[in-house]
Amino acid sequence: MSKIEDFIERELKGLDRRFVTTPDNRAYLEALAKGNRGSMDIVLMQLSINYGYKIALENIKDKLENKD
Repeated sequence: MSKIEDFIERELKGLDRRFVTTPDNRAYLEALAKGNRGSMDIVLMQLSINYGYKIALENIKDKLENKD
């Protein structure tokens, strides 16, 4: 495995061990945003950042695996 692939795997595994967890999907984010009605927006923001980072890592991983 290349250094980049190793890095991506470590980052993806580490997303679940952060202070603010990483949501599995967008529906979870939307439900939380609707349910909290503006409270804890900093947590929602961090969840969104983590989720975006996860998506970016997964997209890069997919591109590396499908080097067509």
